[in-house]
Amino acid sequence: MALTPEEKRRFLKALEEDKEFKMAVAGAIGLGEILEELKRLREDFEKWIKMEEERWKAADKRFARIETSLGAIAEAQFSRYVWEELREEIRGRGEAVLRRERNVDLDGVDLLVETDRHVYVVEVKTRPKIADVGALLVKCDVAQQKLGKPAIPVLTGVMIGREVETYARGKGVRIVKF
Repeated sequence: MALTPEEKRRFLKALEEDKEFKMAVAGAIGLGEILEELKRLREDFEKWIKMEEERWKAADKRFARIETSLGAIAEAQFSRYVWEELREEIRGRGEAVLRRERNVDLDGVDLLVETDRHVYVVEVKTRPKIADVGALLVKCDVAQQKLGKPAIPVLTGVMIGREVETYARGKGVRIVKF
């Protein structure tokens, strides 16, 4: 049975203006059941989201531990590589090595090599940023003040971008790439 255009207009107007009629139509087409099902789906989805959030929090903690461990391993390895390069250079200059130490409490120095004439302050970063160059220069100032010797800043890493390298060299920082 098809409605005439006039009947359709009257039907829509009745839906807009007559709440009882609107509810009767909603019941007849099963809107209540649909709304109830949507409510259950929303509740189930919210439960799922909360459960997933807990899983992601746990995964984030694991990822953070892995990142920290890998960072520490990389820092140790790069420090060793830089030491091997610096050792030859220092010998060639006729300087005597007084100490070589990792993780020095001079503003967080990754590797410090002190000779009878200089202090080499090494910053190890996998992918250094310009801010790391500034931090390295601050560490050099601290080391120079505390040890009373000229400090030589050294930045090492695997992925040193051109912009960072140019900036660092402009500030007198020695770059050692691996």
